[in-house]
Amino acid sequence: MRKRLMATVIFPLALGQAGAALAQSSTPAFQSSASEAQRKANSSQATAELFYMIQQLQGDVRRLQGQVEEQRHLINKLQEQGRDRYIDLDQRILDLSEKVSEKAEAPQSASAGSSGPAMETKEYRQPDSEERKRYEQIQDLIRNQKKYDEAIGRIYEFIDTYPEGDLTVNAYYWLGEVYLVKPQLEQAKQAFTIVATRYPDHRKAPDAVYKLGITLDRMGEKDEARRRMEQVLSSYPESSSAKLAEKYLSAENG
Repeated sequence: MRKRLMATVIFPLALGQAGAALAQSSTPAFQSSASEAQRKANSSQATAELFYMIQQLQGDVRRLQGQVEEQRHLINKLQEQGRDRYIDLDQRILDLSEKVSEKAEAPQSASAGSSGPAMETKEYRQPDSEERKRYEQIQDLIRNQKKYDEAIGRIYEFIDTYPEGDLTVNAYYWLGEVYLVKPQLEQAKQAFTIVATRYPDHRKAPDAVYKLGITLDRMGEKDEARRRMEQVLSSYPESSSAKLAEKYLSAENG
């Protein structure tokens, strides 16, 4: 009888304790803890996804930077090829002018007045072997070594040593080209202006006037640049620079 009474008391007590434990598991505190764990899991997943997206963006940026570098390299290569062609042309014209000078040292007075007034041209001193050698060294610094600062110094030395010669005008022109590449636009403007105004009858004058126009355009002096391009067309209509000047004016007007 006593044992049955104890069982009757203990069993409900156990059931009460189990119910209390079950009730405790469904309390707000327990639910809050579970929710916090879920939020942490979601946060970790979002962080991982964000990290993955950042990695993808960084990869895209690197690819774009690579493409930009390739384009910059191509532009530089085209510019260098253009300068190389100018140097080659200078050399060929110089060789030809020396041959003509050797054959035409005698005065040409017989037919001077028979065909009407002609444009007065200046006789430019032809270079000796040492002068030519120093000029070719400058060409090498520009064309092959790309040592533009050293080339600028050598050009100034060349001009001081060999004033008023045929290659002196070339040197002024290339001084402008190197300054334009650097770019030091004010100095390029001055160098091209010297050729355009002091040596207007020289073979480099059309190129110098055209490049002066390009320099002025880059400096934002659009009206003066246009005037120089028109000067190329009016003063040197048969030159290759006249075609370039015409393209520039067409683009400006279009």
